Amino acid sequence: MTKPPTFIEKHSLWSDEERQLAADIKRRVEAEKLRYIRLAWSDTHGYARAKTLTVPAFLTALTAGYNIGVATTTLDSAGARVFASFTRGGGMGLDEMTGSPNLTVVADPTTFRTLPWAAGVGWILCDEYFNDGTQFHFSPRQLLKKALQKLAAAKCTSIIGTEIEWYLLRVAADHLTEDNVGVPGTRGRPIATWPAEPGYHYHSESNMDLMQPVFDALGDAFEALGLGLRSIENEWGPGQVECTFAPRAALEAADNVLLFRTATRQVCRRRGYFATFMARPALKGYYASGWHLHQSLVDASSGANLLMPEKSGQKTEDVLSPLGQAYLAGLLQYAVPSTVFATPTVNGYRRFKPNSLAPDRATWAYDNRGAMIRVLGGLHDPATRLENRIGEPAANPYLFILSQIVAGRAGMDAKLKPPPATDEPYAAERPMLPKNLPEALDALEREPLFRRELGDTFIDYFIKLKRTEAGRYQRSLEESGEVAQSDEPSTWEQNEYFDFF
Repeated sequence: MTKPPTFIEKHSLWSDEERQLAADIKRRVEAEKLRYIRLAWSDTHGYARAKTLTVPAFLTALTAGYNIGVATTTLDSAGARVFASFTRGGGMGLDEMTGSPNLTVVADPTTFRTLPWAAGVGWILCDEYFNDGTQFHFSPRQLLKKALQKLAAAKCTSIIGTEIEWYLLRVAADHLTEDNVGVPGTRGRPIATWPAEPGYHYHSESNMDLMQPVFDALGDAFEALGLGLRSIENEWGPGQVECTFAPRAALEAADNVLLFRTATRQVCRRRGYFATFMARPALKGYYASGWHLHQSLVDASSGANLLMPEKSGQKTEDVLSPLGQAYLAGLLQYAVPSTVFATPTVNGYRRFKPNSLAPDRATWAYDNRGAMIRVLGGLHDPATRLENRIGEPAANPYLFILSQIVAGRAGMDAKLKPPPATDEPYAAERPMLPKNLPEALDALEREPLFRRELGDTFIDYFIKLKRTEAGRYQRSLEESGEVAQSDEPSTWEQNEYFDFF
């Protein structure tokens, strides 16, 4: 009797290479005597969600998919239910979202790892589908894949390098209390912490050595996971750390950032430390952290860097190729509406201040850390690239990278020309970046490009999800009497983001 096709076979979701990798995974699970495998996926916030499966369940799910609830998509950053799931259309006007239905997640065999800090545990990333095989509307990873397919049609491949800042702290309590417990829509207080080092000794070797035992454990984990770590650096604030990673193809880079953040938090916590990717913690003397996204385009066939200029010099046409200039112009043209994908939290907008090493307007310059886009490289330099300094470390990696590809490709399609470079990026007469999350959402809502590329369904959903978050912040200020966007982060921000990210 012929077996019915599995979910993956029925909907032709795997290539021959992926089927072969899946067979290799089955052999590896047995050879390494794994006990559990985590099926992981990214929610809209860029937060890693997972289910832990036993080996028999995983081996079935590997080819048949596995059911998960859609609920993680309908919750804001504090678990508040944003959409009326139990009405017709699920509060979204989509029949398929009625009643908070199940989805089927399909593992991507190229992402399988074993977790070096959790003995006997495997990990694999998944893509979400409705049970009829339709791609899930709100999957950030699927949206990035579609953008990359369009870029591939132009015979281009996106290469991404990441520099992400975060904070390492010591845990000051050996247990949680009732104060740490929240309810949906209201987060409890984060666990108490101590600084890991005093800070403000930029690249101090002695202060870095205070954190070296943790760095050793992290470096070993990152190497085992194949994340391409290049450096771990002691930054500016107390316990502020920057990790830099070797360039990778865009989807792999996004997957690696998701795993890097969750690995960092888990490895640190098991050693009595606490890691947060919140941009500006509400702690004394803490400086804002950023995420600098390096990006280049290479020829899909030859691998040649398509941003390299044809001659040497300091003029725009001398530091980037014509295609690179158009891509840069697209990033600048759509900088304001794309900001919310790079800085999606209330807290992240505290970075955008003059002379802060973070941008406050849409500028570019050659090797200038005050500009939004810092151009690096030049003639005969295969590492020629654009560094966008707009991001916060809590950004969803798929949506951040996606926003760059959409904006840059729009510049390429329209053959846009960038404005002149500036040596004074905090004084240039260029469009100002949004000052807060509501302004950024308004800019996205008005921009046709992202509606055309991502679809009205996703844009309307994303805006409603994030406006709920911004609305809870505003209500907290009214109730507490705190001043919006004052110099110091609010209690609400600390509760909301410190532990979530």
